[in-house]
Amino acid sequence: MLFVVLMGGPGAGKGTQARILQQSLEIPQVASGDLFREHFKNKTALGRLAKQYTDAGELVPDDVTVEMVRERLSRADCAAGAILDGFPRTIPQAKALNQIFAEKDDPVTIVPYIHVDPEILLRRLAGRWTCTKCGHVFHTEFNPPKVSGVCDFDGSPLYQREDDTEETQKRRIEVYFNQTTPLLDFYREENLLFEVDGDQSINEVQRDLIVAIRAVERSYPKTNWS
Repeated sequence: MLFVVLMGGPGAGKGTQARILQQSLEIPQVASGDLFREHFKNKTALGRLAKQYTDAGELVPDDVTVEMVRERLSRADCAAGAILDGFPRTIPQAKALNQIFAEKDDPVTIVPYIHVDPEILLRRLAGRWTCTKCGHVFHTEFNPPKVSGVCDFDGSPLYQREDDTEETQKRRIEVYFNQTTPLLDFYREENLLFEVDGDQSINEVQRDLIVAIRAVERSYPKTNWS
């Protein structure tokens, strides 16, 4: 099985790359944000539990998030693997993920890190516009829609999040790097981390990701893949 933990700071294009990768690799994108929205919408036991914390303005405990990920990875569409997007965020979460994979007898395959300097991330975030329907993200400078204010994929209007101010995004980037640097070191020590230059076009980043993933895939014994 092929399990990819895709990492990158806010504005690095991680979500966009994960959506493209799932088509190329034919395995699903498992995004932590989508999981929470699904459980909230369906009012599952985990969703109700998580909502108690979010309603109180508190962080959802790791064990709740981990159980959501565990349940998602047990579904039939993850039989050949998955691309994890937004999880793990901390070393305890990474260790919990390792335990999930140990139960499957299949470890994390590779951890591609889309590296972009903080200054560039801030420029990117300041011009982001999101589709109101499909959630596809455009950028006025780096990835503009064909028609201003309209999604290329479904024709829905685009909007800019209220919290996409420079001050808010600068703090968001700082928090990400403070939180994630130890996690990068964790995966580097496990010889799983592969850095990709994120200051390239979407197609060039995707090319580098595919090359890295396929190289690791070829290095595995065939019996490890299904």
